[in-house]
Amino acid sequence: MANYSHAADHSILQNVSPLATFLKLTSLGFIIGVGVVGNLLISILLVKDKSLHRAPYYFLLDLCASDILRSAICFPFVFTSVKNGSAWMYGTLTCKVIAFLGVLSCFHTAFMLFCISVTRYLAIAHHRFYTKRLTFWTCLAVICMVWTLSVAMAFPPVLDVGTYSFIREEDQCTFQHRSFRANDSLGFMLLLALILLATQLVYLKLIFFVHDRRKMKPVQFVPAVSQNWTFHGPGASGQAAANWLAGFGRGPTPPTLLGIRQNTNAAGRRRLLVLDEFKTEKRISRMFYIMTFFFLTLWGPYLVACYWRVFARGPVVPGGYLTAAVWMSFAQAGVNPFICIFSNRELRRCFSTTLLYCRKSRLPREPYCVI
Repeated sequence: MANYSHAADHSILQNVSPLATFLKLTSLGFIIGVGVVGNLLISILLVKDKSLHRAPYYFLLDLCASDILRSAICFPFVFTSVKNGSAWMYGTLTCKVIAFLGVLSCFHTAFMLFCISVTRYLAIAHHRFYTKRLTFWTCLAVICMVWTLSVAMAFPPVLDVGTYSFIREEDQCTFQHRSFRANDSLGFMLLLALILLATQLVYLKLIFFVHDRRKMKPVQFVPAVSQNWTFHGPGASGQAAANWLAGFGRGPTPPTLLGIRQNTNAAGRRRLLVLDEFKTEKRISRMFYIMTFFFLTLWGPYLVACYWRVFARGPVVPGGYLTAAVWMSFAQAGVNPFICIFSNRELRRCFSTTLLYCRKSRLPREPYCVI
């Protein structure tokens, strides 16, 4: 198996203090516990609570499954490696399998966050299309596509294309980043960086969209005509007509809506964008953007270290920086449960009522619709 064999690296590894090893084991044990238990609790919540059975939470369930895979299978081998003094004891094939699962989880999270950013833009900018097209089967197709792309990215190094090996400085099996001319893993790192950049651009477009809608000029109102509280005419805002079409209006048909049938079925009402629903979509978009930001923040230093190894000819990556970068990338598997609970009011409510059984009385929501 290919290992780093520089004399300086060996001397550094041999002089690792017991305190540093203890801190590594403690932090990694905490990450494993939070990554498995936290993501498992969120997964149980998403499956058990039927009010969460819709598009954004299907993707969140898939992200939790990926983090559980990485925390429960890959990290225990890193824990054992650190405990044995940065040594791999399980053979070449096992190293490649563990490296495959780790890289699979990383690319899967990156691809899924990009797809989520696109669906978040559709949910805000094209809500009618989003509610009509993004069904359970559409979400399932997106999830299958993301797993397929992730396998396509993670599997070639198993066949010695961008060779997987045990990296003693990182205490894990992953890409062996050689120098630029002899490197065959640079393409994988460039693609990961492009995915993260594209995700940020989609969210930036969404922010500009919301900001532009807030800066729209106010409407100059003209007095409207009223017949039995059904306002119509040049100054009518259209809200009364929308309510009447949705089945909430009473009295005779407004003159401007003669010949149009009133929609009295519940399915038609649900297609209209409720104001509370729009606010919920914005909160969900905020939650997923925070996840994307933390993914970029925690994986960014490690990507810098990878590019440093590929392009830098002189000094090697400092050991302290590399250790911090690797452990930050490990921590990414355990931050999503905290982000879900602290940034999403709906998940907090469902968590307290479904898992903690803290029932709270809820006032019925008024049937107020906007167009």
